[in-house]
Amino acid sequence: MANHERNKRLLLELLKRPVNGRCADCGAPDPQWASYKLGVFVCLNCSGIHRSLCSRVKSVTLDFWEDELVEFMKSNGNDSAKALFEKAVPAYYYRPQEHDCAVLREQWIRAKYERMEFTGETKYPPISYTTGFYEGVLWKKGKENTQFLKRKFVLSERDFTLTYYNKEDESKGPKAIISIKDLNATFQPEKIGHPQGLQIIYQDGSHTRNLYVYHKSPEEIVTWFNAIRAARYAYLRMAYPTGSDEGLIPKITRNYLKEGYMEKTGPLQKEQFKKRWFVLDSQNRKLLYFKDQLYRMQKSWGSFSSAQRTKVTQRRSVSHSMVGESGSVALRWTRPSDGLSSCVSRRGSRRSGWMPSVRSSLGPWPRRIMPVSKAAKCSKHVNSVKWA
Repeated sequence: MANHERNKRLLLELLKRPVNGRCADCGAPDPQWASYKLGVFVCLNCSGIHRSLCSRVKSVTLDFWEDELVEFMKSNGNDSAKALFEKAVPAYYYRPQEHDCAVLREQWIRAKYERMEFTGETKYPPISYTTGFYEGVLWKKGKENTQFLKRKFVLSERDFTLTYYNKEDESKGPKAIISIKDLNATFQPEKIGHPQGLQIIYQDGSHTRNLYVYHKSPEEIVTWFNAIRAARYAYLRMAYPTGSDEGLIPKITRNYLKEGYMEKTGPLQKEQFKKRWFVLDSQNRKLLYFKDQLYRMQKSWGSFSSAQRTKVTQRRSVSHSMVGESGSVALRWTRPSDGLSSCVSRRGSRRSGWMPSVRSSLGPWPRRIMPVSKAAKCSKHVNSVKWA
């Protein structure tokens, strides 16, 4: 019993070291579990993944620790493991954080400790996402229905394109050739309804389009994700030759700041409110909306820019007849196609998720607020939106 308490105190002292104060794999604070095979401290979620790899895992405070295991943890730790297992992680490779989806965290851990991809040793054949060219089959959602069908995809870093075919036979030509320039990819397992669900977003002229895909193999879909990131990184290095990794890496791919349903009216504000899926892209300062959450092409978008901050405002006093609910919160944004638009959302707990997100996209909140009624007089093209 005395040894148990002493070893527990020693482990807690190890956790106080800055290098051990966060999970070795996802960076979550205050890890309470440890792999005594690898000598790393990890969070509860990552400990489950380690256990599935047959890595020996114990709770720091609840389990009994033998003296030799405590000595092993003292002689190793998160910094030693990082120096070995993360010695040669490519700059573009996505390092998952604590709130990322399970497939990203699991494949990161498997890539480090099981497949030993980042130790700096030469791999043959080379790892797929490092070659600059990747092809394979993904299950893609159909345009008019929810059925997912096999489609061949080809990624070329040389041409900076992602091409896909409706049939596996390439002789019939590609369905789409997508430029890497404005492409984004983000995991959306809940939205797509599959744990390996990946959303690919790209520009088609003035429209934003979506592809929803998945693969049955977790390793394969994460390989696709990092292959896309590798091509995006190569493009950014070419487009911004003097740019630093610190500035370019956040631009490779991104998660959207906020997504969710709101209800909107048409330009004349006489139509019924219709439920639409809204997406806030903070990096590009855009608010997009779609017919539903798995719709292929956006219906419209508003743009937030530094010059437009005084046009994107919050209004607490809104006409009862406009919204059907007094005391709502109005949000207006500038839409390039027809000028001023407005968004109206209900007050309450749901609203709190949207307005802070919009504020963070805009920076300092503007002091001048134009009443919505006055804005309506300034433009015939005003859309009103409220929470669904």
